[in-house]
Amino acid sequence: MPDQLDCIQKPNLTHSYKNLLKEVKERIKSSQLKAVVSVNRKLLNLYWEIGKSIQEKQEKEGWGSQVIEFLSKDLRNSFPGIQGFSRTNLFRMRAFYEAYKKVPQPVGQFRNLPIFTIPWGHNILIIEKLVSLEERVWYVNKTFEEGWSRKCLEDCIQSGLYSRQGKAITNFSGKLPPPQSTLAQETLKDPYNFDFLALTQGYKEKELERGLIEHIEKFLMELGQGFAFMGRQYPITVDNETYFLDLLFYHAKLHCYVVVELKAGAFDPRDAGQMNFYLSAVDDLFRSSQDNPTIGLLLCKDKKGLKVEYALRDIHKPLGVAEYEAKIIDSLPDNLKGSLPTIQEIEDNLE
Repeated sequence: MPDQLDCIQKPNLTHSYKNLLKEVKERIKSSQLKAVVSVNRKLLNLYWEIGKSIQEKQEKEGWGSQVIEFLSKDLRNSFPGIQGFSRTNLFRMRAFYEAYKKVPQPVGQFRNLPIFTIPWGHNILIIEKLVSLEERVWYVNKTFEEGWSRKCLEDCIQSGLYSRQGKAITNFSGKLPPPQSTLAQETLKDPYNFDFLALTQGYKEKELERGLIEHIEKFLMELGQGFAFMGRQYPITVDNETYFLDLLFYHAKLHCYVVVELKAGAFDPRDAGQMNFYLSAVDDLFRSSQDNPTIGLLLCKDKKGLKVEYALRDIHKPLGVAEYEAKIIDSLPDNLKGSLPTIQEIEDNLE
């Protein structure tokens, strides 16, 4: 259908447009927008209704984008000093409605969706960066559950968290009761993104460990919410012999200890046996009656799926295996070693 508004001057707009303008203005007035701007849910409900009105009128009347320009100007004239009615934001309101209008929900519960709880800027980011409805809803729910800032949400989208979350190979379903097994599975990723590290070719496990600890805040963000760092090279004593866990955490949501072992190379089935021993020891030495069983995470540079599945099949303790990705650089020439600042020194100067 041709765009009726593209060839119509403002004074000759149709009666339908006047009805649209009146409807939107009444919605704004009834919502007492000046008092509502700081109340996120009510503001987003208003934006939803405006986007719905625009989209339905455009479909019914065959209007093009010019109607949004007219509407923006009229609303700003009618409500001077109130932000949010720019042409761009009206387009976003319509996109907001179109993005989620088909989300299935029980009757009367649609307004309880997290899209009406997270900030408008987060909603805009999700709508503009993602296309899949399933992926959009996933990020909305995670933002609501984890309390992500907008920067954190953007980083998660850029790192492809949706496609990595819950993808580690584990034996949790057979070693942990539901819903603990499901929550534990969703807690782990594959691969982990350590792009904040710059490791040289042929790096050792101690270099990987040291780099993660030097960037502990970024490391914890990549692990996800709930991980509390207990220590590195954490000692455990069994039969008068002391062993050292690479990294020990406690997870606040899982209510259990988490042992993380780092491998500079590919997964070796013998690593699973060693981890099984560590988890048994931690359960006996540290676990209280209120704690769930300790779980283990082997982080490897590479892994083969079938080899991991065979290795975990008869392991008695809950264990997951995942890969990690980091920046690998060539070694510096000897005459330049020590002449360049470290990553930590560069970050300190920037701060």
